[in-house]
Amino acid sequence: MAHKFKITHAANDQFKFAFLYNSESLVWSENYKAKASAKSAIESLKKNAPDAIIVDLSKGEEGKGYRFEIAPSKDEQFFVRFVAANGETMVRSETYKARASALNCIDSVKKNGPGAPVEDEA
Repeated sequence: MAHKFKITHAANDQFKFAFLYNSESLVWSENYKAKASAKSAIESLKKNAPDAIIVDLSKGEEGKGYRFEIAPSKDEQFFVRFVAANGETMVRSETYKARASALNCIDSVKKNGPGAPVEDEA
């Protein structure tokens, strides 16, 4: 399968994960103190991403609950965040020149994330 989650080591004996298509990271997490926390975040993403709304912050839209946010960057590009119901950012993407590319990233996470295997390299 071309899509997968990969858990790796991070600085200071912590852990992080990324959602990959082939070897390209579509989104990645913050660092977690415990590997179990990274695994829990992946399971939450798999469960909640498919039905999450999309909020375009560059258009002034707002949303609550689990959601994808398309956010403007300082250089007038766009990046994606997946935000938990408590308002915490779970993952973010690289910046894209086109809004359509940000939407493609969201679509891939929504469609391919739930069934993606988890590779533990930590």
